[in-house]
Amino acid sequence: MGKKIIFMGTPDFAVPILEALNKSSYKVVLVVTQPDRPKGRRRTLSAPPVKKVAMKAGIPVFQPENLQKEYDEIFTYEADLIITAAYGQLVPKQVLDYPVFGCINVHASLLPELRGGAPIHYAILQGKTETGITIMYMEETLDTGDIISQRRVPILHTDHVGTLHDTLSLVGADLLIETLPAIFNRTNERIKQDHSKATFAANITREQEKIDWDKTNVEVYNHIRGLHPWPVAYTIYNGERLKIWWATLDDNTFDNKTPGEIVKVDDASFTVICGNNKGVTISDFQPAGRKKMKVSEFLRGNPEQIMVGQVLE
Repeated sequence: MGKKIIFMGTPDFAVPILEALNKSSYKVVLVVTQPDRPKGRRRTLSAPPVKKVAMKAGIPVFQPENLQKEYDEIFTYEADLIITAAYGQLVPKQVLDYPVFGCINVHASLLPELRGGAPIHYAILQGKTETGITIMYMEETLDTGDIISQRRVPILHTDHVGTLHDTLSLVGADLLIETLPAIFNRTNERIKQDHSKATFAANITREQEKIDWDKTNVEVYNHIRGLHPWPVAYTIYNGERLKIWWATLDDNTFDNKTPGEIVKVDDASFTVICGNNKGVTISDFQPAGRKKMKVSEFLRGNPEQIMVGQVLE
Protein backbone atom coordinates (compact mmCIF):
# COMPACT_ATOMS: atom_id res chain seq x y z
CA MET A 1 0.00 0.00 0.00
CA GLY A 2 1.25 3.50 -0.84
CA LYS A 3 2.41 5.83 1.86
CA LYS A 4 -0.29 8.04 3.35
CA ILE A 5 0.10 11.79 2.91
CA ILE A 6 -1.67 14.82 4.32
CA PHE A 7 -1.46 17.75 1.92
CA MET A 8 -1.69 21.34 3.14
CA GLY A 9 -2.11 24.09 0.55
CA THR A 10 -4.51 26.80 -0.54
CA PRO A 11 -3.98 28.84 -3.78
CA ASP A 12 -3.48 27.99 -7.45
CA PHE A 13 0.26 27.45 -6.88
CA ALA A 14 -0.52 24.32 -4.84
CA VAL A 15 -2.97 22.81 -7.34
CA PRO A 16 -0.47 21.09 -9.73
CA ILE A 17 1.33 19.68 -6.69
CA LEU A 18 -1.83 18.11 -5.29
CA GLU A 19 -2.80 16.84 -8.73
CA ALA A 20 0.62 15.20 -9.15
CA LEU A 21 0.24 13.47 -5.79
CA ASN A 22 -3.21 12.23 -6.78
CA LYS A 23 -1.74 10.63 -9.92
CA SER A 24 1.11 8.99 -7.98
CA SER A 25 1.25 5.75 -6.01
CA TYR A 26 0.90 7.71 -2.76
CA LYS A 27 -2.46 8.16 -1.05
CA VAL A 28 -3.56 11.66 -0.04
CA VAL A 29 -5.79 10.94 2.95
CA LEU A 30 -6.59 14.54 3.93
CA VAL A 31 -6.30 18.03 2.47
CA VAL A 32 -5.90 20.95 4.90
CA THR A 33 -6.65 24.36 3.40
CA GLN A 34 -7.77 27.83 4.38
CA PRO A 35 -11.47 28.48 5.06
CA ASP A 36 -13.76 29.61 2.26
CA ARG A 37 -13.57 33.40 1.83
CA PRO A 38 -15.89 36.04 0.31
CA LYS A 39 -14.78 37.15 -3.15
CA GLY A 40 -15.82 39.63 -5.80
CA ARG A 41 -18.06 42.63 -5.58
CA ARG A 42 -20.94 40.54 -4.30
CA ARG A 43 -18.68 39.00 -1.62
CA THR A 44 -19.83 35.50 -2.55
CA LEU A 45 -18.28 32.75 -0.41
CA SER A 46 -15.65 30.97 -2.51
CA ALA A 47 -13.69 27.78 -1.88
CA PRO A 48 -9.88 27.84 -2.22
CA PRO A 49 -8.54 26.27 -5.45
CA VAL A 50 -7.02 23.34 -3.54
CA LYS A 51 -10.34 22.52 -1.90
CA LYS A 52 -12.02 22.30 -5.30
CA VAL A 53 -9.44 19.77 -6.51
CA ALA A 54 -9.73 17.74 -3.30
CA MET A 55 -13.52 17.58 -3.45
CA LYS A 56 -13.45 16.51 -7.09
CA ALA A 57 -11.02 13.72 -6.13
CA GLY A 58 -13.11 12.69 -3.13
CA ILE A 59 -10.45 13.60 -0.56
CA PRO A 60 -11.62 14.76 2.90
CA VAL A 61 -11.03 18.47 3.52
CA PHE A 62 -10.21 20.21 6.82
CA GLN A 63 -10.39 24.03 6.96
CA PRO A 64 -9.35 25.38 10.37
CA GLU A 65 -9.56 29.12 10.90
CA ASN A 66 -6.55 28.92 13.22
CA LEU A 67 -4.35 25.84 12.87
CA GLN A 68 -2.48 26.76 16.05
CA LYS A 69 -5.65 25.94 18.02
CA GLU A 70 -7.46 23.47 15.75
CA TYR A 71 -5.35 20.52 14.64
CA ASP A 72 -6.63 17.37 16.40
CA GLU A 73 -8.46 16.34 13.22
CA ILE A 74 -5.07 15.81 11.54
CA PHE A 75 -4.04 13.14 14.04
CA THR A 76 -6.95 10.85 13.11
CA TYR A 77 -5.56 10.11 9.64
CA GLU A 78 -2.32 8.31 10.62
CA ALA A 79 -0.30 9.97 7.86
CA ASP A 80 3.28 8.98 7.10
CA LEU A 81 4.20 12.44 5.78
CA ILE A 82 2.76 15.96 5.67
CA ILE A 83 3.46 18.08 2.60
CA THR A 84 2.74 21.81 2.51
CA ALA A 85 2.74 24.21 -0.43
CA ALA A 86 1.59 27.81 0.03
CA TYR A 87 -0.78 26.82 2.83
CA GLY A 88 -0.88 30.27 4.41
CA GLN A 89 -0.66 29.49 8.14
CA LEU A 90 2.20 28.52 10.42
CA VAL A 91 2.14 24.84 11.30
CA PRO A 92 2.36 24.17 15.07
CA LYS A 93 5.08 21.97 16.56
CA GLN A 94 2.54 19.32 17.56
CA VAL A 95 1.71 18.80 13.89
CA LEU A 96 5.32 19.03 12.71
CA ASP A 97 6.30 16.26 15.15
CA TYR A 98 3.38 13.97 14.24
CA PRO A 99 4.27 12.09 10.99
CA VAL A 100 6.97 9.46 11.12
CA PHE A 101 8.66 10.89 7.98
CA GLY A 102 8.20 14.49 9.11
CA CYS A 103 6.75 17.56 7.39
CA ILE A 104 8.15 18.95 4.17
CA ASN A 105 7.43 22.12 2.22
CA VAL A 106 7.52 23.03 -1.47
CA HIS A 107 8.87 26.60 -1.50
CA ALA A 108 9.15 28.87 -4.56
CA SER A 109 12.72 30.11 -4.16
CA LEU A 110 16.28 28.86 -3.84
CA LEU A 111 16.52 28.97 -0.07
CA PRO A 112 17.97 30.58 1.98
CA GLU A 113 17.08 33.35 -0.50
CA LEU A 114 13.58 34.84 -0.30
CA ARG A 115 12.10 33.23 2.77
CA GLY A 116 8.48 34.22 3.30
CA GLY A 117 5.12 34.48 1.61
CA ALA A 118 5.92 36.35 -1.63
CA PRO A 119 9.12 34.86 -3.09
CA ILE A 120 7.89 34.98 -6.70
CA HIS A 121 7.06 38.68 -6.48
CA TYR A 122 10.40 39.59 -4.92
CA ALA A 123 12.42 37.56 -7.41
CA ILE A 124 11.08 39.80 -10.18
CA LEU A 125 10.98 43.01 -8.12
CA GLN A 126 14.68 42.55 -7.40
CA GLY A 127 15.50 41.94 -11.05
CA LYS A 128 16.81 38.41 -10.53
CA THR A 129 17.58 36.32 -13.59
CA GLU A 130 17.15 33.01 -11.76
CA THR A 131 15.03 31.51 -9.01
CA GLY A 132 13.79 27.99 -8.33
CA ILE A 133 12.05 25.47 -6.11
CA THR A 134 13.25 24.11 -2.78
CA ILE A 135 11.92 20.97 -1.09
CA MET A 136 12.74 21.32 2.59
CA TYR A 137 11.99 19.93 6.03
CA MET A 138 9.77 22.21 8.05
CA GLU A 139 10.64 23.79 11.38
CA GLU A 140 8.69 26.07 13.68
CA THR A 141 10.49 29.10 12.26
CA LEU A 142 9.54 30.16 8.73
CA ASP A 143 11.46 28.52 5.86
CA THR A 144 14.56 27.71 7.92
CA GLY A 145 14.57 23.91 7.70
CA ASP A 146 17.09 21.58 6.08
CA ILE A 147 17.09 21.50 2.27
CA ILE A 148 16.27 18.17 0.64
CA SER A 149 16.38 19.10 -3.05
CA GLN A 150 16.38 22.16 -5.30
CA ARG A 151 15.83 22.97 -8.95
CA ARG A 152 16.86 26.20 -10.66
CA VAL A 153 14.53 28.08 -13.02
CA PRO A 154 15.60 31.00 -15.25
CA ILE A 155 13.60 34.24 -15.13
CA LEU A 156 13.03 35.67 -18.59
CA HIS A 157 13.10 39.44 -19.16
CA THR A 158 9.44 39.21 -20.23
CA ASP A 159 8.33 37.10 -17.25
CA HIS A 160 5.88 38.48 -14.72
CA VAL A 161 4.49 37.03 -11.50
CA GLY A 162 1.78 35.12 -13.38
CA THR A 163 4.06 33.35 -15.84
CA LEU A 164 6.76 32.60 -13.27
CA HIS A 165 4.13 31.38 -10.79
CA ASP A 166 2.80 28.87 -13.32
CA THR A 167 6.27 27.65 -14.26
CA LEU A 168 7.37 27.20 -10.66
CA SER A 169 4.21 25.37 -9.61
CA LEU A 170 4.78 22.76 -12.33
CA VAL A 171 8.49 22.47 -11.51
CA GLY A 172 7.55 22.10 -7.83
CA ALA A 173 5.18 19.24 -8.63
CA ASP A 174 7.80 17.41 -10.71
CA LEU A 175 10.59 17.90 -8.17
CA LEU A 176 8.40 16.73 -5.30
CA ILE A 177 7.44 13.48 -7.03
CA GLU A 178 11.11 12.86 -7.89
CA THR A 179 12.19 13.57 -4.29
CA LEU A 180 9.60 11.52 -2.37
CA PRO A 181 11.15 8.05 -2.92
CA ALA A 182 14.41 9.14 -1.26
CA ILE A 183 12.47 10.61 1.68
CA PHE A 184 10.56 7.38 2.24
CA ASN A 185 13.75 5.32 1.78
CA ARG A 186 15.57 7.67 4.18
CA THR A 187 18.32 8.22 1.61
CA ASN A 188 17.59 11.90 0.92
CA GLU A 189 20.01 14.74 1.59
CA ARG A 190 19.60 17.12 4.53
CA ILE A 191 21.55 20.28 3.80
CA LYS A 192 21.67 22.90 6.53
CA GLN A 193 20.78 26.39 5.36
CA ASP A 194 23.39 29.12 5.68
CA HIS A 195 21.30 31.56 7.71
CA SER A 196 23.84 34.35 7.13
CA LYS A 197 22.79 34.36 3.45
CA ALA A 198 19.05 34.52 4.15
CA THR A 199 16.92 37.17 2.43
CA PHE A 200 13.23 37.75 2.99
CA ALA A 201 10.07 38.13 0.94
CA ALA A 202 7.28 39.31 3.21
CA ASN A 203 3.78 39.68 1.78
CA ILE A 204 3.39 42.75 -0.43
CA THR A 205 1.91 45.78 1.32
CA ARG A 206 -0.31 48.44 -0.23
CA GLU A 207 2.52 50.97 0.17
CA GLN A 208 4.84 48.79 -1.94
CA GLU A 209 2.43 48.82 -4.87
CA LYS A 210 3.04 52.52 -5.64
CA ILE A 211 5.56 53.26 -8.40
CA ASP A 212 8.55 55.45 -7.54
CA TRP A 213 9.39 57.30 -10.76
CA ASP A 214 12.72 58.48 -9.29
CA LYS A 215 14.04 54.94 -9.78
CA THR A 216 15.64 53.78 -13.04
CA ASN A 217 13.43 52.63 -15.89
CA VAL A 218 14.63 49.05 -15.37
CA GLU A 219 13.64 49.19 -11.69
CA VAL A 220 10.23 50.64 -12.59
CA TYR A 221 9.74 47.95 -15.26
CA ASN A 222 10.63 45.24 -12.72
CA HIS A 223 8.19 46.85 -10.29
CA ILE A 224 5.35 46.68 -12.82
CA ARG A 225 5.98 43.07 -13.86
CA GLY A 226 6.78 42.08 -10.26
CA LEU A 227 3.21 43.01 -9.29
CA HIS A 228 1.47 41.71 -12.44
CA PRO A 229 -1.20 40.31 -12.51
CA TRP A 230 -1.61 40.75 -8.77
CA PRO A 231 -1.76 42.99 -6.79
CA VAL A 232 -0.85 45.43 -9.67
CA ALA A 233 1.38 48.52 -9.46
CA TYR A 234 -0.16 51.97 -9.42
CA THR A 235 0.60 55.66 -9.69
CA ILE A 236 -1.42 58.81 -8.98
CA TYR A 237 -2.79 60.72 -11.96
CA ASN A 238 -4.98 63.82 -11.59
CA GLY A 239 -5.41 62.97 -7.92
CA GLU A 240 -6.70 59.44 -8.56
CA ARG A 241 -5.17 55.97 -8.51
CA LEU A 242 -4.10 54.70 -11.92
CA LYS A 243 -3.18 51.01 -12.02
CA ILE A 244 -0.36 50.17 -14.41
CA TRP A 245 -0.85 46.66 -15.78
CA TRP A 246 1.91 46.45 -18.35
CA ALA A 247 4.78 48.41 -19.84
CA THR A 248 7.97 47.96 -21.83
CA LEU A 249 11.34 49.66 -21.62
CA ASP A 250 12.24 52.74 -23.66
CA ASP A 251 16.00 53.22 -23.44
CA ASN A 252 16.06 56.53 -25.31
CA THR A 253 17.46 59.38 -23.21
CA PHE A 254 15.15 62.29 -22.39
CA ASP A 255 17.10 65.21 -20.91
CA ASN A 256 15.75 67.98 -18.69
CA LYS A 257 12.60 66.09 -17.75
CA THR A 258 10.96 65.44 -14.38
CA PRO A 259 10.64 61.80 -13.22
CA GLY A 260 7.01 60.82 -13.78
CA GLU A 261 6.58 63.21 -16.71
CA ILE A 262 4.84 61.94 -19.85
CA VAL A 263 7.34 62.49 -22.68
CA LYS A 264 5.68 60.69 -25.59
CA VAL A 265 2.14 59.68 -26.59
CA ASP A 266 1.04 57.64 -29.60
CA ASP A 267 -2.15 55.81 -30.57
CA ALA A 268 -1.42 52.75 -28.40
CA SER A 269 0.75 53.87 -25.49
CA PHE A 270 2.50 56.64 -23.61
CA THR A 271 6.02 56.90 -22.26
CA VAL A 272 6.90 58.11 -18.77
CA ILE A 273 10.39 59.29 -17.83
CA CYS A 274 12.19 57.69 -14.89
CA GLY A 275 15.03 58.80 -12.63
CA ASN A 276 17.79 57.78 -15.04
CA ASN A 277 16.33 59.92 -17.89
CA LYS A 278 15.06 56.81 -19.66
CA GLY A 279 11.46 55.69 -19.89
CA VAL A 280 8.84 52.98 -19.61
CA THR A 281 6.12 52.77 -22.25
CA ILE A 282 2.73 51.94 -20.77
CA SER A 283 0.31 49.92 -22.90
CA ASP A 284 -2.23 48.52 -20.40
CA PHE A 285 -3.73 50.35 -17.45
CA GLN A 286 -6.83 50.82 -15.33
CA PRO A 287 -8.18 54.29 -14.54
CA ALA A 288 -9.97 54.74 -11.22
CA GLY A 289 -13.48 53.30 -11.28
CA ARG A 290 -13.00 51.57 -14.64
CA LYS A 291 -11.94 48.16 -15.90
CA LYS A 292 -8.50 47.19 -17.10
CA MET A 293 -8.00 48.36 -20.67
CA LYS A 294 -5.53 49.02 -23.44
CA VAL A 295 -4.22 52.56 -23.52
CA SER A 296 -5.31 52.65 -27.18
CA GLU A 297 -8.91 52.01 -26.13
CA PHE A 298 -8.80 54.83 -23.59
CA LEU A 299 -7.17 57.32 -25.97
CA ARG A 300 -9.84 56.82 -28.64
CA GLY A 301 -12.42 58.34 -26.30
CA ASN A 302 -10.21 60.58 -24.16
CA PRO A 303 -7.30 61.87 -26.28
CA GLU A 304 -6.95 65.05 -24.23
CA GLN A 305 -6.56 63.23 -20.89
CA ILE A 306 -3.07 61.91 -21.55
CA MET A 307 -0.73 64.51 -22.99
CA VAL A 308 3.00 65.20 -23.20
CA GLY A 309 4.14 67.31 -20.24
CA GLN A 310 1.69 65.94 -17.69
CA VAL A 311 3.32 64.48 -14.57
CA LEU A 312 2.38 61.34 -12.64
CA GLU A 313 3.03 61.36 -8.89
